[in-house]
Amino acid sequence: MSRLRTTVGAMIVLATTAAAAPAADEGGGRTLRDVAYSDVSPKTRLNVDAPMEGENHPIIVWIHGGAWTFGDKDFVQSQPKAFPKRGYVWVGVEYRFVPEVTYKEQAGDVANAVRWVRDHAREFGGDPKKIFLMGHSAGAHLAALTGIDERYLNDAGMKLDEISGVVLLDGAGYDVARQIRDSALPVIRSMYVNVFGTDPKIQQDASPIAHVEKDKGIPPFLLLHVGRVDSKAQSTTLAAKLRKAGVEATVGAFPSKTHMTINREMGLPHDKPTEAVFNFLDRLSSDEDAKKPDALKADDANQPESSRSPKRD
Repeated sequence: MSRLRTTVGAMIVLATTAAAAPAADEGGGRTLRDVAYSDVSPKTRLNVDAPMEGENHPIIVWIHGGAWTFGDKDFVQSQPKAFPKRGYVWVGVEYRFVPEVTYKEQAGDVANAVRWVRDHAREFGGDPKKIFLMGHSAGAHLAALTGIDERYLNDAGMKLDEISGVVLLDGAGYDVARQIRDSALPVIRSMYVNVFGTDPKIQQDASPIAHVEKDKGIPPFLLLHVGRVDSKAQSTTLAAKLRKAGVEATVGAFPSKTHMTINREMGLPHDKPTEAVFNFLDRLSSDEDAKKPDALKADDANQPESSRSPKRD
């Protein structure tokens, strides 16, 4: 097991954080560092990077990846600078890891961080009514679970409809049982079993797709994936299930990206996934356009990349 953990860890480090270094604080915004959003653990901390001026800025709650077993809110590139420059508050969240806790406590940590953000938004110029979840890899799974399974936000004293939208970057765990069953790499299959176990009921409970239902207040979703077979299948299937339940779901495919670069290059000028994210966020943040649908069909994910990014109405 130790050898497996080492191998999996090395793979995921390369895919999520190894190429990312802690972003320097270059000024230009209101910043908070290592703020406790809960007292359950020293790890339940968050960072805030907000525009220097103005009020009622929409807020991005960022959930890092790391195979549910490691990672760091500080391992980011340009996002804490790029998003405030666009007018958004960037909140990077730290959460507890498996095996200390399970996915349930992790999603609970995310929900408690969102509650803290809502309650303190005015202190750093944020709008408590415009909160978005955004995650990469394992963080995408936790963002989806928190944004679909109402139990976690309810336990934190919130409701699903208090989330304005969810952005998922190249996740492959929206249907845990399917990922374990269909994974082509034994090491990836073992990683999922190590985190979620072999009990089908637990695997289903951990799967965001299993909790999609109509009329429960699920917010709009933007699901971006790269050329990986599993992330494409998981993204398009979850999007289809959301649409069937009457939830807006936009899929964007970026085969020229890798699992690492779609995260590392988020926020860079002329980056296509970044443009897709900002189009989605800008539209939903606008009071005038908030009710306009902007969902792509699942099949649109197979179009040329230049025509695949979500466009404003």
